[in-house]
Amino acid sequence: MQEIPIDKFRDNFEKYADSAILNNEPFRVSCETDKNFIVVSAEEWERDQETLYVLQNTSLMNQLLKSNETHNTRMVVD
Repeated sequence: MQEIPIDKFRDNFEKYADSAILNNEPFRVSCETDKNFIVVSAEEWERDQETLYVLQNTSLMNQLLKSNETHNTRMVVD
């Protein structure tokens, strides 16, 4: 992940915002106080939130495991 100093981020905000949105590539903005932050596109954020939701939901994870087992069993039979 690319790291950018906060001053450079401020001076080139539009460039970095466009890059995060168009390339779906997050980057870290480093601050002098060591309280850094990450810039990601809304699309990337929503995708990550959906993934976290599924991973934390036992019922959905069990459905995925069962589906994968069914898929693997059918691949062997066919």
